[in-house]
Amino acid sequence: MTFNFFLPDNGDLKNIHLSLIDQSQNKKYTFRTSLRIKADQWDDKKQRPFNIYLKKYKKLNRQLDKIKLQVTEHIVSQRDLHKIPLQRELSKVIKDVCINKEKQLPENSLLFFMENYINFRKEIICHSTYKRYKVFLRLLERFEGYTTQRLYVDTVNSNFITDFIKFGRTEEYSENTIYRTIHFVKTILNFAERKGIRTNIRELEIRREKQQKTMTTLNEEEISIIKKTKVPQHLQSAKDWLLISCYTGQRFSDFITFSQEKLTKINEKTCIKFIQQKTKKEITLPLHPIVMSILKRNNNFFPKSMPIKQYNEEIRLVAKVAELNCSMKGKKRVGHRVEEMIFEKWQLLSSHIGRRSFASNFYGKIPTPLLMEATGHSTEQMFLKYINPVNNERIMSLSSYFECK
Repeated sequence: MTFNFFLPDNGDLKNIHLSLIDQSQNKKYTFRTSLRIKADQWDDKKQRPFNIYLKKYKKLNRQLDKIKLQVTEHIVSQRDLHKIPLQRELSKVIKDVCINKEKQLPENSLLFFMENYINFRKEIICHSTYKRYKVFLRLLERFEGYTTQRLYVDTVNSNFITDFIKFGRTEEYSENTIYRTIHFVKTILNFAERKGIRTNIRELEIRREKQQKTMTTLNEEEISIIKKTKVPQHLQSAKDWLLISCYTGQRFSDFITFSQEKLTKINEKTCIKFIQQKTKKEITLPLHPIVMSILKRNNNFFPKSMPIKQYNEEIRLVAKVAELNCSMKGKKRVGHRVEEMIFEKWQLLSSHIGRRSFASNFYGKIPTPLLMEATGHSTEQMFLKYINPVNNERIMSLSSYFECK
């Protein structure tokens, strides 16, 4: 079947039309949908809005993909009954999609299991992970629209990988996004097998492509320069938080909630005790002398909290004042894609830089198990089985390493 979405010649705000050719029956259908778009926002070549990442056009593009998929399914079902689909039947399918009448997903479809898995995990994963899962879900929806074929857990095989990689590269997704989505599909197939459904998961041999990472960190000299740099008063809190993040190794969502109430003493050592938002792990971390000096200057209080957007903007200004202006490669969003470009270093600072810098600067100087306990990383799962969430001996050992610096 050949789908061709197009706009009529007249008017500015136009209804999207569809021309459909069913070669197997030598039939041609033409429809006028209720979906509308301005002519200057329509991509004739790709037959969709130019910017499918703008909220209203993202929704419209999803509807176009659903029309292709559901019309194809209806025609195939009629063909299996040795019937020729009627124009009015196909018009009803299109109308239901246009008015957002949700069609229940087949119970053995990949998207059905994906939605079930996400809902099952929703209460035990952090919001960022939930959002990432939803991105994978929407990407698979787009792939189904691209292929006009629904994916089923018992039929997804090695051909899916080839086709999905081709789709991802055509749409200019990063290799990382493509392969993470495929690995998420494997997770869903494992989930389906635990439900008693036989899948082809053993066919899905995936070689994860090596990513050319451009990771930005602050070395000890740069952190020292920031520490000594005088900044305007309105940037002082951001500067303090940046230093705190570099010496605690925590995510923004965790360190920005540090407060006097979370401080505790263990063998006369000042520590901070909290539960990581993402991992739900309880962390007890001895405070580095530089963090202690910030608290002392602030009458034993942490700096004023701030939103992540403000923090990102202000730490870049702090680094600019500190003249961290060496040229280096970095990634920046251009339109709806990320591109590698050359920047001055201060331009690349963001909320995660403290966590990366902590791991990079102390790696090889502090035993990795202690570092992993401090950051809460859990990639080495076998190792984590014998680590206590709170181990006073380890906390004191980590504190000793800090003070030897």
